Amino acid sequence: MESSVDRIADPWGGRVPHGRHQPWPARVDTRLADGVRSEDVQRWVQAASILHSDGDAMDIAVVDGRMVGVRGRAVDRVNRGRLGPKDLFGWQANASPDRLTRPLVREGGRLVETDWDTAMDRVVSRSRELLDERGPGSLGFYTSGQLFLEEYYTLAVLARAGIGTNHLDGNTRLCTSTAAEALKESFGCDGQPGSYDDIDHADVIALFGHNIAETQPVQWMRVLDRLEGTDPPRLLCVDPRPTPVARRAAVHLAPRIGTNVALFNALLHEVIRTDRVDHAYVRAHTVGFEELAARVADCTPQWAAGVCDVPAARISEAAELLGTADRLLSTVLQGVYQSHQATAAAVQVNNLHLIRGMLGRPGAGVLQMNGQPTAQNTRECGANGDLPGFRNWQNDAHVEDLAKVWNVEPSTIPHYAPPTHALQMFRYAEQGSIRMLWISGTNPAVSLPELSRVRSVLSQERLFTVVQDLFLTETAQLADVVLPAATWGEKTGTFTNADRTVHLSEKAVEPPGGARPDLEIFLDYARRMDFRDKDGGPLITWQDPESAFEAWKRCSAGRPCDYTGLSYDMLRGGSGIQWPVNERAPEGTGRLYTDGITWAHPDVCENYGKDLVTGAADGAMEYRSLNPDGRAMIKAAAYLPPHEGPSEEYPFQLTTGRTLYHFHTRTKTGRAPQLNAAAPDVWVEVSAKDAERTGLREGDLVEVRSPRGALRGRLRVTDLRPGVLFVPFHYGYWDTPAGSGPDASTPGRAANETTITDWDPASKQPLFKTAAAALTLVERGDGTPSPAPTTTASAPTAPRHVPVTTGGPAAHVTQVLHPAWDRKEGSR
Repeated sequence: MESSVDRIADPWGGRVPHGRHQPWPARVDTRLADGVRSEDVQRWVQAASILHSDGDAMDIAVVDGRMVGVRGRAVDRVNRGRLGPKDLFGWQANASPDRLTRPLVREGGRLVETDWDTAMDRVVSRSRELLDERGPGSLGFYTSGQLFLEEYYTLAVLARAGIGTNHLDGNTRLCTSTAAEALKESFGCDGQPGSYDDIDHADVIALFGHNIAETQPVQWMRVLDRLEGTDPPRLLCVDPRPTPVARRAAVHLAPRIGTNVALFNALLHEVIRTDRVDHAYVRAHTVGFEELAARVADCTPQWAAGVCDVPAARISEAAELLGTADRLLSTVLQGVYQSHQATAAAVQVNNLHLIRGMLGRPGAGVLQMNGQPTAQNTRECGANGDLPGFRNWQNDAHVEDLAKVWNVEPSTIPHYAPPTHALQMFRYAEQGSIRMLWISGTNPAVSLPELSRVRSVLSQERLFTVVQDLFLTETAQLADVVLPAATWGEKTGTFTNADRTVHLSEKAVEPPGGARPDLEIFLDYARRMDFRDKDGGPLITWQDPESAFEAWKRCSAGRPCDYTGLSYDMLRGGSGIQWPVNERAPEGTGRLYTDGITWAHPDVCENYGKDLVTGAADGAMEYRSLNPDGRAMIKAAAYLPPHEGPSEEYPFQLTTGRTLYHFHTRTKTGRAPQLNAAAPDVWVEVSAKDAERTGLREGDLVEVRSPRGALRGRLRVTDLRPGVLFVPFHYGYWDTPAGSGPDASTPGRAANETTITDWDPASKQPLFKTAAAALTLVERGDGTPSPAPTTTASAPTAPRHVPVTTGGPAAHVTQVLHPAWDRKEGSR
């Protein structure tokens, strides 16, 4: 069956209902440029999504060397042919006329075009000067969650073994570091236990701080199809906003921001009190249950109700859902991760699954989700503050093993202290110990907290900043050297999504002008720096994506993220494959921990754990004494109040987040006409109760101010929890007169003008969810509503007064339904 759907007005498209334990039927979504027909397409080139962490498989349509559209891949296990709005329209940004096509260097305070040799000579010259004068600790690398595996691995090798610096991290620190830390704390190692396929089998799906409808829209389509089928799951939603998930939930809890640990402790209290514990599983596979039981003994729903401002009866109802589930799937994202007790809270979700024995079976799993398409790869490859292959920097045997892979002395690889996290790197740059910062594929001048401070750091004369990107972003405008990069569809590489599925993304078209793939840029730098191994040979021996992938396979061998059984040829033409893939699992691994806990033993674990309150790292002896047999670790945590709470001057709690139609700082989605029209400018959400109390109305221009700065936007009145303000973090200044930041004529509109430089003690993830703020009227609206979408969590309380968000003819997408599609054969 074929239909045409406005995928701005109807973001999740038509339903193909399926019952519990049944395979998810295919639905192929296709979007071609106006005037292009399917028969006009000369080539379809395999790829996967670069604008979220779903890993949706797709094909790129090519005509005369131009990208002209996309379609979903029906055979793929992740999306079964479906694509979200960002996938369907975001590809248009590749052809934007303002793409960077030549390197830029700073001359007389201005960026001017130059050639690649001149630009790279400056980078290499400054690198060598700093190494000679100040040592490897004077250089830092801050990367993305959107490059390819091969690029992260190359960067990790040149930074760790070439330069010898401990300062390498990714913007994944802002979105997924808590996911990694929580998995390490509970299971001794990173790696998602669950699978997206668990959605097909679960009878209860709990979403903790995870607006899956907007962050992973295709997996929300999967949930919606289950809800319309036989034996639908019951949903538990924990979120202060009225998200699409909340509207479909059997139980929706909207706790006071910053109180997740109190709420989770009450849920655990009830599960233990009612003896919904799998005692046999706990005895066989875990340590620490007694401490947890003692910690939560007094955490009753009544106690939590006072802390969280949620009715005790609703907490009990949620605990009943969790405690009686036959197969429980839990997902966790930024509502948990970007708070002051992020790791402590995420670990309690793991605890819930451990005490209920809800792991390793279809429908029984936990997904500590990611926010970016290749966030998992930064973690695997060691580009985010870990050693490659989930090796333990405190374990000398692991460092020696990595040194053998790279053919260097173990002392070459910095492991004297924990790898430096992103905000600490910027602090070192502020203080002057880091004198060169290479930023690739990310835009910290909009995405980091406390932007006035970030701009000040990047503007220092003594800091030499290299920016590698597609556009002249707010960050690039402050750089000393700007390197024009190729992007998805213009280069080849692999990336791994949030449920460990590895996809191959092939080059479909040439990059514009002189733009180069990130891998080529890193390899060029390594050659010019003449990095050598201990025998005098080249440190980096690969020359292209496939040889880099083969090098990574050798590094991953025998580790949890084992890729040794994978190849480019295996990934071509069919479905993505979940790691580990090796001799024991030649077709991939759907779920981890099906036969107990495998990577928590002291000899193989990725780290020895941290104190959830202080973040202090435990040592090998302490870990071995507490967990000699390598079981899962049940770690208890007491609730602590947020570091910054409302006051008379700042009476609101400010939380930031995403909208369905944009990704990060809009460098791509803001250049896709349909996506930009759906959410063209920043807005401020307030509850109907607070709007009435303060005399504010839909469309009023308001100012949000915190102790750090201010932003202005139009007001959207929603069913948000009272006392909370929500601002989407996507909006910066590249499409405003100011260009790089606010000035007298252009007040701030970036949410991070107001957020705080603070982080979770264990994961070091910044706190984007718990700032205190004030709300004031700037000018009355003229009756025009806020630019916020009406189809998402920002839906107004009075929809009759606000036009429905639509995309018009340019947003129509062909959807071909294949309800009888056979999952294994990929045909009807």
